Amino acid sequence: MDYNTLTEHLKEQFGAAILEIDPTADIFTMVVESDQIKPIIAFLKDQEHFDFLTDLCGIHYPDQPKELGVIYHLHHLKERKRIRIKAFVSKDHPYIDSIVPLFLAANWMERETYDFYGIQFLGHPNLKRILNVEYLDYFPMRKEYPLEDDTRTDKDDRFFGR
Repeated sequence: MDYNTLTEHLKEQFGAAILEIDPTADIFTMVVESDQIKPIIAFLKDQEHFDFLTDLCGIHYPDQPKELGVIYHLHHLKERKRIRIKAFVSKDHPYIDSIVPLFLAANWMERETYDFYGIQFLGHPNLKRILNVEYLDYFPMRKEYPLEDDTRTDKDDRFFGR
């Protein structure tokens, strides 16, 4: 199995849901429509034998229209091939299908992504915070706050080369 064949199979099966493919990256990378993530990953697992979920994590790009993303890393163990799948959602509608029915390991990874980014995984069996306190009213990995506190009076900019 090579990545060109995989690209053809994905485009035949999902067409316009495959938004972008980058075979030149360190890992074969594709961006897909978020509403098609579960069927695409099921296809990769069942038909293309990417049967190991290495990682699932969130990301926040505040300057993009769909600023929250979920990144999946799958591994084809027999052929030592890896693939990265990205799906983006808006902060106003942060919903994406859970892949826990496909990979049980996604359970904790989706909970961690929810905990830090606020992305809701539809169909998750127990989506709740696991690392932060339950009463936390924000998602700490979102880039929604300035890097420096302008109210600090103990900081002298001369010491920081400014």
